[in-house]
Amino acid sequence: MSDIAFLPANDLAKKIQNKEISSVELTQLYIDRIEKYDDDVNAVVVRLFEQGLADAHNADAFLARGQSLGPLHGVPMTMKESYNIADTPTTWGIKAFSDNVFAEDGVSAKRFRAVGAHFIGKTNVPVSLGDFQSYNPIYGTTCNPWNLERTPGGSSGGSAAALAAGLTGLEAGSDIGGSIRNPAHFCGVYGHKPTFGIIPWQGHDLVPNSPAPDLSVVGPLARSAEDIKLAFTAMAGAAGRASKGWQLNLAKSSLRNLQGLRVALWATDDQAPVAKEIEERVIQVGEVLTNLGAKVSEDARPNFDVQRAYRNYLSLLSSVMGAGDSSDDFAKTTHYVSKLDPADNSRSATTTRGRVMSHRDWVRANNFREKLRFAWDEFFTQWDIVVCPQMATDAFPHDHRPFAERTLSVNGIDRDYLEQLFWSGLAVNSYLPSTVFPSGLSMQGLPIGLQAIGAPFNDYLTIEFSRLLTLEVGGFEKPPNFV
Repeated sequence: MSDIAFLPANDLAKKIQNKEISSVELTQLYIDRIEKYDDDVNAVVVRLFEQGLADAHNADAFLARGQSLGPLHGVPMTMKESYNIADTPTTWGIKAFSDNVFAEDGVSAKRFRAVGAHFIGKTNVPVSLGDFQSYNPIYGTTCNPWNLERTPGGSSGGSAAALAAGLTGLEAGSDIGGSIRNPAHFCGVYGHKPTFGIIPWQGHDLVPNSPAPDLSVVGPLARSAEDIKLAFTAMAGAAGRASKGWQLNLAKSSLRNLQGLRVALWATDDQAPVAKEIEERVIQVGEVLTNLGAKVSEDARPNFDVQRAYRNYLSLLSSVMGAGDSSDDFAKTTHYVSKLDPADNSRSATTTRGRVMSHRDWVRANNFREKLRFAWDEFFTQWDIVVCPQMATDAFPHDHRPFAERTLSVNGIDRDYLEQLFWSGLAVNSYLPSTVFPSGLSMQGLPIGLQAIGAPFNDYLTIEFSRLLTLEVGGFEKPPNFV
């Protein structure tokens, strides 16, 4: 039974459909594993066991009548705490929002139910979803199942940790600075940051009917690329007011193998150097791709100034993270990027004192962003995928010092903690899709995830590329202490 807990969600659904296991049995298995393992990991911080079992009984009853609830029929799952699930708190780790309970499911929760899944809990986050780690004064610290002394990443750290530890069938997170992709990398699972705007933000908010912020997206995490595709398909599409005017029509991937695919490798960068081992992993992946008949380049780059593009991303990110919300408590919450100075031209803009961005400045930054998007459009006429790091290192030890005091050791040199935003920002700033996939373990026995970035609206291509590539290298492995 323990092996079943680590299966992809689509395989779990097939086992339920074939009556190899009931939804109730599977749900109880995950509940038992949470009760056994999660005191150490602290991933599933809001628990919905009673309702989850009731929903599982309902799924089994439907199946007994020959009825299907959808492709995830009877599969128990969790979601990041920042999503709204009926009658549960949505706090974003902010103490003042401890009693912020929503009466109904948000859009993504409803869409997962519509394809047959049900919920057994919500998973941990950092305060205001603003860190590469996941800890807060309400729920405490989440640990990495591969090494409990290390972070699972953030802000969807509880999501990735729960998947890696075999505590859930599927997950959903959010991403503005790598918050889906960074935890996927650290925990050895898959995560997809979709093209901006194609999965509704509604139902991932502290205040009802909040507008979707710039840059930020919601998307799935899973133990397989097939699950990412299934969950992404369930989540994507217009909702609410937008659904009256448009429908999503993404191109399906026609990729059958990697032969002839045009792949650019971006193994490291002077703006944000990565550990030699991670740089070499990107190059090794390129060698695998070459042997499979892909066209691979280590030098191809979009035609823009990388440092200026990075500063532009920091400017736009600062405007979102520093804006807060209309409520006083949320406005008082300090986001790390509110300290960024978009006008700073030094090697790193992440340690300088910030300023409030005027609307005029935002418009200028947005205009420059549009130039970057056109440069990417041109680049993707020649290349299909960019493979690059997600972070400079594998999972690092818990570090809860003030942000200004934190550094990250890269090749024996202390680097700015927030420099890691460079690799996240490549895709975020220009609204591009990016799928993080596991590529195997580091010398320390920790997962290394890499990201596959594609052209806008080519989400299915980056997902399918990740599936095909991990048949050759990497793929999900379960941590050794979670049997």
